[in-house]
Amino acid sequence: MTFGSRTRSRQQKQLQQCNRNLQSIFIALDIYANEHEGVFPVVTHAQSSEAALAGLVPRYTSTTSAFICPGSGDRELPNGESFAERKISYAYYMGRRRAEGSEPVMSDEQVDALPKIKGRPLFSTNGKGPGNNHKNGGGNLLFADGRAEKAPALAPNSLLLTSGVVLLNPKR
Repeated sequence: MTFGSRTRSRQQKQLQQCNRNLQSIFIALDIYANEHEGVFPVVTHAQSSEAALAGLVPRYTSTTSAFICPGSGDRELPNGESFAERKISYAYYMGRRRAEGSEPVMSDEQVDALPKIKGRPLFSTNGKGPGNNHKNGGGNLLFADGRAEKAPALAPNSLLLTSGVVLLNPKR
């Protein structure tokens, strides 16, 4: 096996683990939404995904390892403790409702917090940050219906921000 194929294999495994992480986080998001009329967490004036999602721990999940993408190089989080003052690896579409099943609710860190046009960068195309959880190998999108899908670095579809939805990247 060549160095390049080992690297691609490792990246594929990291993408798969990242996908499972997002599905684990969705369980906490879903429980939250059940208690809040189908709305995922909204925190007024949140500037980062950490600020919006920190309230999930410890009430809706005590497992914080899922909030760190294995390809990101971000430091582990202590289990059962709020991560409001720490860094997570994922972006969050604050303001989404469970009923918007075909819309993304989370993803790997994105290149910026703007709406994405089909064919434009969603994740890093050169392996440099921001948006490089998986270097230049794309990332994962978690949808409001709970499915997580791998996505290339360039947006496969337009990802628009509907009224009341804000895309929050993690802290830099």
